[in-house]
Amino acid sequence: MKLHDELPVDHRLSQVYRVGAGLCGAALLVFGCLGFADGLSFFSTSGETVAGLSSNGLLSLVSVVTAVVLVGGAAVGGNTASTINITVGALFVLSGFVNLALLDSSANVLAFRIQNVLFSFAMGLVIATFGMYGRVSGKLPLDNPYWRHRHERSTARNRPEGVPGVVARSGLPGRPA
Repeated sequence: MKLHDELPVDHRLSQVYRVGAGLCGAALLVFGCLGFADGLSFFSTSGETVAGLSSNGLLSLVSVVTAVVLVGGAAVGGNTASTINITVGALFVLSGFVNLALLDSSANVLAFRIQNVLFSFAMGLVIATFGMYGRVSGKLPLDNPYWRHRHERSTARNRPEGVPGVVARSGLPGRPA
């Protein structure tokens, strides 16, 4: 059984993934569009200030493309949105580290300054947290589809007769009866 089969279409976690992707995507879209509206030089390494951050045309383009990916994930929803959020969040954090190393060098093609690095770390953690919500934890509830997927043998063994998908609470190690 695949994990995407475990998560119902109308599960409440899907809304968290969608809202997170949509809000972060909208913020990045605004930032990118403001950069395009200012007519920034595409490959300037010094950049111009847009919404408190340094930007150039390339960073505006990257922001808009990332926003489209996040909003697309929000439109699809479910595990797709969660996976996109986790991936994009990790890429933002990685970008923060890479651009931190490139500050004040000629290889700084996205015109990052320290504010951009801090924003990249913060936005990456926010996006990844939206994606991991309800998916990654040591104490997921028994009715959580991700917990059930990880413990298929336990859930099949403790499922009451005649009730598919319901997990009996007794008999599971570390779980109250």
